[in-house]
Amino acid sequence: MTPPTQYVALAAAGDYLPGTIELALTRAMEELGGMEAFVHPGQRVLIKPNMLAGKSPDKAVTTHPEVVRAVIRMVQAAGGIVAVGDSPGVGTPQQVARRCGIMDVIEETGADFAPFSDSVRMGPVGRTFRQLELARDILEADLIINMPKLKTHGMMGLTCGVKNLFGAVVGMRKPALHLQAGTDKSLFALMLLELAEHVRPALTIVDAIVGMEGNGPGSGDPIAIGALLAGNDPLAVDSVATCLVGMTAGDVWTQRMAQQTRRLGSRLADIELRGDSLEQLSIPGIRPAQSADMAWGLPAWLHAPLQRSLSARPYADKQRCRQCGLCVEHCPPQAMQLTAGRLRIDYRRCIYCFCCQELCPYGALLTRQGLLLRLTRWLGERKRSGLFPGGRRPRPYGRTDEKIDSDQGE
Repeated sequence: MTPPTQYVALAAAGDYLPGTIELALTRAMEELGGMEAFVHPGQRVLIKPNMLAGKSPDKAVTTHPEVVRAVIRMVQAAGGIVAVGDSPGVGTPQQVARRCGIMDVIEETGADFAPFSDSVRMGPVGRTFRQLELARDILEADLIINMPKLKTHGMMGLTCGVKNLFGAVVGMRKPALHLQAGTDKSLFALMLLELAEHVRPALTIVDAIVGMEGNGPGSGDPIAIGALLAGNDPLAVDSVATCLVGMTAGDVWTQRMAQQTRRLGSRLADIELRGDSLEQLSIPGIRPAQSADMAWGLPAWLHAPLQRSLSARPYADKQRCRQCGLCVEHCPPQAMQLTAGRLRIDYRRCIYCFCCQELCPYGALLTRQGLLLRLTRWLGERKRSGLFPGGRRPRPYGRTDEKIDSDQGE
């Protein structure tokens, strides 16, 4: 039997104090042979954190600056020439880097800032979309270190190593890819997998000290997980991260499609685990994003229309919405408009990509679930809790968010 070629190391870390981060990162990297096993003197190393939006580190939206600082220092000690960059969803890269604290770290360590302002058309990248336009900063680096934040995700279920590399696509090219995929989450997940395989980061280091649950990746709630993960393959890291937060491959579209296409690293059996125990670090279960729909086991010809009419859809909370227009500007199918002081969504055009929820700076885009989806989740909870049949009735997901006026989803 061929030994696994995917390695993932875990290290417990209970807070973001510099000493805690340095110790945990050192322990994880020692399990992989040290940073010197990846970085050689004189190499141009691009560190790609999650810089989705200009939120403070305590919101758990972006990779924590102290983790970025520790990785920069370790790469520099190995002789690497460091640049740090990403293409955020809202705002310029410079603005977002400043607001989330990463720009201060870049300046303090003497690293360079990679603005991700220029794109290069690449092809073929894979079989799904064939050609993609990627940031020149990504393509010109000698080595890429992928640094995601572990969060739930409204469209994909979970965002970690694979999804974080979507930041290699610059600016408004992201909505264009969403529009190409339409409502087909499997197609979008395959594109992400092929993109990750094309970019091929040498190292993926995950900030899972405090992650996000609920309406991730931009409007959820911080949750203490207490771990750093490091591995040589983003898909393998994602497989471990999925287990770490009590999810399954069926809950995460990139994992689901990776297993269906039999990609190496999509199952724990493919991976050599090192460092602290996955079982001991695992949390009981992360609260999923409500918009992650269910696999109903229905025939394909019946699943498609039911998925569109009964799965989750975005709606605007009138109390939170400031009518800023960001969602309207960035909606891939242009299904949103501001009319008479209200945000309206044309669900005939909506592709359920939840970009609006991801980018809203006020957390005003919530999720309304269809009746069948709520019933499926409710029955699943009863079965997992051993309460079916009989027993107390658990509260279905989405109960709090769905106390709304009847016209808010229009």
